[in-house]
Amino acid sequence: MTAPLHEAHPAGPGRALPDTQQGMRRRNLARVMHTVSAEGPLSRAAVASRIGLTRAAVSTLVDELIRSGLLEELGPERPGRVGRPGSALAVSRRGPAGIGAEIGVDHLAVCAVDLRGEVRFRAVRHGANRGRTPGPVIAELTALVRRVVAEADGEGLWPAGLAVAVPGLVARDARTVVRAPNLHWNDTDLGALLPADFPLTVGNEANFGALAELWLGEGTPRDFLHVSAEIGIGAAVVVDGRVLRGTRGFAGELGHVPVRPDGPECPCGGRGCLEQYAGEEAVLRAAGLEPGEDRVGLLAGRAANDDAAVRRALHDAGEALGIALTGAVNLLDPEGVVLGGALAGLAPWLLPSLRDELARRTAGPACPVSVSRLGPEGPLLGAAHSVVRAVLDDPAGVAERT
Repeated sequence: MTAPLHEAHPAGPGRALPDTQQGMRRRNLARVMHTVSAEGPLSRAAVASRIGLTRAAVSTLVDELIRSGLLEELGPERPGRVGRPGSALAVSRRGPAGIGAEIGVDHLAVCAVDLRGEVRFRAVRHGANRGRTPGPVIAELTALVRRVVAEADGEGLWPAGLAVAVPGLVARDARTVVRAPNLHWNDTDLGALLPADFPLTVGNEANFGALAELWLGEGTPRDFLHVSAEIGIGAAVVVDGRVLRGTRGFAGELGHVPVRPDGPECPCGGRGCLEQYAGEEAVLRAAGLEPGEDRVGLLAGRAANDDAAVRRALHDAGEALGIALTGAVNLLDPEGVVLGGALAGLAPWLLPSLRDELARRTAGPACPVSVSRLGPEGPLLGAAHSVVRAVLDDPAGVAERT
């Protein structure tokens, strides 16, 4: 097993800053940004107290960040404090923004997130992408990206980078889709097809969903398995707050873990994979339903109305998920499992059989299973926030690019 890797992002995948005066300055700029982002509005004195630097040193750093458009002053702090009130600092609503995009089997989505973490603009196109060649799909995605960027520009925001979530294996170059079975794409260099106007990162949708859960979830542990699904099923392993990507970047392919070796063929080439029992289309088939635009809504509605066939299909899907997750839980001993994506909307009917299988098959104590509040938004939000986090991690690098 490889060591946990820092999340890839446009500003550089976790590169260590040199232990020099310049490197120290860059680290301190990042400390100021993260502190104001997490706890602001704050005065310079409050920031200095939290990060252990002098007020004079913090003031110099803050002035640089204000000039770069990353921080803004809101005016005097609230009354009632002893002494002369300082000026409250906040992360700017203008300036750099993270552009996130998602290529789904039946949709495309793009959003812009500002440095405060607020989704400012969004564009979605519903329609089948399976079996289409990458060129036309990426052309449509590019049009959505340009629309969102233009809307953001009107509010004083500019793209610090573009991160794209895809349902497949992504090479360590963070631009090549090695294999996306449910799209029928192989060895596709998205970097050659997407706009080169700003830094680009391409990543697996489950990994981005896990990062969104880590950054935006409530009470999420730092060691967990994140499982997400629509037609396919993906997973991400988070160890000490970082995604474990594996030697080639392919870790987390839970959907292609065989749960019944003699089961039906899978687009990946195997047989009896988890996706053939717990993916959206598989559950619809088992319930005797035809796929529609809102597959999760259809299943959830029928299950809520006590449709026996749907409930049985969801029970069996939860059982298959439990079998597949047992191996991962026994191997990795995570603090918990988080269900995201489409699975979150079906959790009331999946969880009982899933938890039963985990409890029956795991060697240690029962592993807690929770449901993501982000649902299917996770991968898109994780992609956009990965760009925002890159700015917070290295604000000096952003200033150098402007």
